[in-house]
Amino acid sequence: MDKRKILSVRNLTKRFGGLVAVNAMNFDVGEHEVLGLIGPNGSGKTTMMNLISGALKPSSGEISLQGSRISDLPAQDINRKGVARTFQLVRLLPSLNVLDNAIAGAVFGHRQRWGQEAEDYAMQMLERVGLSEQAQAPISKLTYIDQKRLELARVLAGDPKILLLDEWLAGLNPTELETGIELIRDLRGEGRTIILVEHVMDAIRSLCDRCVVMNSGVKIAEGTPAEVLADHEVIRAYLGDEDA
Repeated sequence: MDKRKILSVRNLTKRFGGLVAVNAMNFDVGEHEVLGLIGPNGSGKTTMMNLISGALKPSSGEISLQGSRISDLPAQDINRKGVARTFQLVRLLPSLNVLDNAIAGAVFGHRQRWGQEAEDYAMQMLERVGLSEQAQAPISKLTYIDQKRLELARVLAGDPKILLLDEWLAGLNPTELETGIELIRDLRGEGRTIILVEHVMDAIRSLCDRCVVMNSGVKIAEGTPAEVLADHEVIRAYLGDEDA
């Protein structure tokens, strides 16, 4: 990989009793790269994201950020070191308005800001995702895509080194989906490092530099979107033996 390595996953395994959800995974992520983490339902993608973000601890193996091991750290410490994420189901702070949700990201994220600096930067991130005019609105007034935008703004307000997007485009209608893909494309254009879990193949093709494909907890392919989506084992994982 030509790009400077920022994240390294080595022999990473996660067991839940007798179930091996992630099995000896190995891959690297380059700085300013968009990596797609794809595979059929139940393949271990979200578990992998939970391991990277610290929501789960590995059974064995390790994850390193810029050469320093992070996989034994609490989630909040991993976040402060620069790994931030969104969730499949949007998680906002319902007692706070839109701006205060974004400020929380600035205060508790990788590059911590306080007071007026935090508010100013949070407003910049709300403007970045198209929510600045709703800064004082309660969360209950937001549409579904605007809730997703706010969660993204809160993550960006922490100025992370790596952004984890776990099915951020899920549940959007066709118009919203186009808007969402364009927003992620803009983030890519800014040079952000992103790991993207997604089932929308148009997004994978247009956004990702490389893809890692998982099935039943193991890596079955790695390469450009065109390479992995043409791979026989990947087609078999998605469609079954009869269609492969």
